[in-house]
Amino acid sequence: MLRLTELRLPLEHTPEQLTAAVLQRLHLAPGDLRQLRIHKRSTDARKKSALQFVYSLDLELADEATVLARCKADPHVRPTPDMTYQFVAQASGSLPLRPVVVGFGPAGIFAALILAQSGFRPLVLERGRKVRERTKDTWDLWRKHTLHAESNVQFGEGGAGTFSDGKLYSQIKDSRHLSRKVLTEFVKAGAPEEILYVSKPHIGTFRLVSMVEKMRAEIEALGGEIRFEQRVTDLRIEDGHVRGVVMASGEEIRADHVILALGHSARDTFAMLHARGVFMEAKPFSVGFRIEHPQTLIDRARYGQVAGNPLLGAADYKLVHHAKNGRSVYSFCMCPGGQVVAATSEPGCVVTNGMSQYSRAERNANAGIVVNVSPADFGAEGALAGIAFQRQWEQRAFKLGGSNYDAPGQRVGDFLAGQQTEALGEVIPSYQPGVKLTDLSTALPAYAIAAIREALPAFDKQIRGFAMGDALLTGVETRTSSPLRITRGEDCQSLNIKGLYPAGEGAGYAGGILSAGVDGIEVAEAVARSIASAIVRGTP
Repeated sequence: MLRLTELRLPLEHTPEQLTAAVLQRLHLAPGDLRQLRIHKRSTDARKKSALQFVYSLDLELADEATVLARCKADPHVRPTPDMTYQFVAQASGSLPLRPVVVGFGPAGIFAALILAQSGFRPLVLERGRKVRERTKDTWDLWRKHTLHAESNVQFGEGGAGTFSDGKLYSQIKDSRHLSRKVLTEFVKAGAPEEILYVSKPHIGTFRLVSMVEKMRAEIEALGGEIRFEQRVTDLRIEDGHVRGVVMASGEEIRADHVILALGHSARDTFAMLHARGVFMEAKPFSVGFRIEHPQTLIDRARYGQVAGNPLLGAADYKLVHHAKNGRSVYSFCMCPGGQVVAATSEPGCVVTNGMSQYSRAERNANAGIVVNVSPADFGAEGALAGIAFQRQWEQRAFKLGGSNYDAPGQRVGDFLAGQQTEALGEVIPSYQPGVKLTDLSTALPAYAIAAIREALPAFDKQIRGFAMGDALLTGVETRTSSPLRITRGEDCQSLNIKGLYPAGEGAGYAGGILSAGVDGIEVAEAVARSIASAIVRGTP
């Protein structure tokens, strides 16, 4: 097949017009085009009076060689690359020991899936509960101020991404098209097929729940095993090689290959690994607030007169400002038509995040407005220093919110003026269990407050109304990414513990569902190669 890119059409067009545009662009007769498949579709909204869809298409033609020769100088006509996933190893015969996967978020799911599809029958250990039970536990915090420390937005089947916008795009380099494998498996599990071609695919929380269950069922059908409410509390290490894991129950599980697919909030596990001498280092992340606006304001700013067109859906945005104090302020995890959610996993802490359903039909748009911090800000001498830094501001938010898991909130106008908010305006907060109006000037370090105060008016120049007085800030957003990296080598193993494979967001190698899934695949491949090689050599 041939891939044709940068084909532009008006927002309102028919499939017939799309086909006609292809024929015209390549100078083809109707009979020359046998099949047309959309590879990617994005929206060009730079000219609000003339929005366009931009297509990348895969075409089956009657005479591809002739068309390629005729278009050899056209950079937008090339052979379609083979994006079929190729397994790197297959299990042969019985395995001496099963590979263990710790954690069942996106990285753990795809690591286990690839291992299962390759015949390696993985054992998955997840500290939280199954996704539907976990959903009920999460609602207890949102509705009743009751936190379940082992079953919440951070812990449980599906990982933190289950309670998010379900975004499935990333800026990672992907020469092997592993992201296509991730998206294809999601479609098999019930995701809409459009995620294969829209430029910014998303699924939404409700669909993710059923999809995760179907993927779990496939892993089990292929010989894998998933155990829930199984928290790993220690490693067995002999001569610099992992030899097993120890559970909270005291049970020991023998294993020579352990994938650590931890989420970025597995703080007790990070502490255990540090105590056991696993090499890790502090890394930068970001902290800030959630900001909410009427979704209609964002739609109008992005799409102009065609705002509200169902072909476009709810508009998003991406903003960056470099403040005078040297900090970068940027929008993070923007959720169109969504809600701000309580995302703590520790008692006495308040953490916010954003979530949307597939419809993105809620009244408010929300995003993190966050500021970069580095080990120099929280103590470069310790790998766990970033965790202490996060906890400090999460506990501060807990107190500002009334010490009952309500979150502290402030109108943007009052935040910019340096005065406490006494009453809400147009924007009604979506955070549950509730928001306590206050002054957020002490909710983050002074340099972060100063940078955000400078950034909001600058963002208003890009999105008119962004700094509207009634927009609402809710604190605090601290878990934008892992505060540390469990450093690994080219073979995906820990630098100093053989057989230990850090993976995904918690290990510092991903930032979202798609990149975590891709990283899970790559780590699973490394494990599969290692096991297959050991079987050939006859050694563990």
